[in-house]
Amino acid sequence: MTLIGPGPRAWGGGAGHRFYSVVVFVLLASLDNVAIGLVPPLYGPIADTFEVPQRLLGLVTAVSFLVSAVAAVGWAYVGDRTNRKPLLMVGTVIWAVGTGGSAVATAYPAFLAAQLVAAVGLGAVGSVGFSVVTDLISPRRRGLVMSFWGLSQGVGTLAGTLVGGLLGAADWRRPFLLLTVVGLAATVAYLFTFDIRRGESEPELADVLAGGAEYDYRITRADLPRILGRRTNRWLILQGLTAQAAFGSLVWLPVLFAERAKDQGYSPATAVVVGSVFATLFQLGGVFSILGGLAGDALQRRTPSGRARVAAVGVLAALPFYLVLFFVPIRIDVPDGAGSGAVVAAVLASVVSEPTVGLSLVTAVVALALTSANSPNWFALIADVNPPEHRGTVYSLGNLVNGVGRAAGNGLVGVAFHGLRAAFPPPLNYAVGLAAFQLFFIPTGIMYWLASRSSPDDIAAVHEVLQARAEKL
Repeated sequence: MTLIGPGPRAWGGGAGHRFYSVVVFVLLASLDNVAIGLVPPLYGPIADTFEVPQRLLGLVTAVSFLVSAVAAVGWAYVGDRTNRKPLLMVGTVIWAVGTGGSAVATAYPAFLAAQLVAAVGLGAVGSVGFSVVTDLISPRRRGLVMSFWGLSQGVGTLAGTLVGGLLGAADWRRPFLLLTVVGLAATVAYLFTFDIRRGESEPELADVLAGGAEYDYRITRADLPRILGRRTNRWLILQGLTAQAAFGSLVWLPVLFAERAKDQGYSPATAVVVGSVFATLFQLGGVFSILGGLAGDALQRRTPSGRARVAAVGVLAALPFYLVLFFVPIRIDVPDGAGSGAVVAAVLASVVSEPTVGLSLVTAVVALALTSANSPNWFALIADVNPPEHRGTVYSLGNLVNGVGRAAGNGLVGVAFHGLRAAFPPPLNYAVGLAAFQLFFIPTGIMYWLASRSSPDDIAAVHEVLQARAEKL
């Protein structure tokens, strides 16, 4: 154990200040995903500008996922040992600088380099921010609050897809410039957040911390074998490899619908807007992650295996809905060459006027609502089976495997599209490729079922450790 005294405290610390702090952390988690979702809708225009094939832009996204995940391990380990606020501020500035560099890049290598710089900074936002937020949430409400954390990331991806498609249809550089400004503003917002103490949310520690004691346990390298020795940690980390291979492929959803629009004779500019709007609509099911978090909380109060069971059922039940989504034909009826507003209005109207669009929307919402049970329960389980000083690091290790899975899914599905083109002409090759990659949800569900068997013992062990530490403080 390394003893570290409390860092400098921010102003206040009342309910309003804490609420403000949570809002800032949740919003920053969403901006993390805005940056990720910004590029895929603009693959075509960016590829045309740099005179490279679209699959090289898919490579940018895939490598960025991986770099961000690797960087997060380092950020999280340092965050579990030191004051977390400065790390979050530095990380945010780094990704804002990288995003700004992407906007002014004049060649593909420069764009790739700028995106990788942004990815390094993004690694801090999720891993260190997660550690902070878990210290504000009681175990009974972790699923609910973590559903907002996960929802903010989903909303961020939607916002990135929509802003990229709408604001970037005429000039792909504009969304990157806007996000740079927002990132710098977020850094200022960090200055006024509350410095949350580790362990504040744990019932075993509440009384002694309220009495002025300081939870001074910090992670060391000797803890790493113990972290990986917890069986639930192993399943929570490994499931990301297959889950994110499926989720990573879904960043191509705007391309699928853009290709469908082109196949129906629409111009490339209109097709980009159509693809972005359809993909945004179809991802609205992520809003139901709140229900997944509530279900996880409710079942967890009845059995310590509850959260893992909810996640397992969700990802397995979603699979057939995804398969239907990719193959239901959609008749697109929008004014070609019109402004973004007119195209958006026409797409929204088609939800009611075109039965195939309405059916696709319902299918997509159900599929995403079911898989969204994964996110809040994964976050909450990490907090449940690990003491406070390990959570950021465990999250980052899981995020590293997530990044590998997402990079593989995002990059390999692009190769699959190209290979399938000979047998299935566009846009069918995109539908077939995406459908095949959703089969990775099957091993994901199995691993969550295994986590449901190991989590009761691991949760009980953490409670025993915290109770023993509370008696020593």
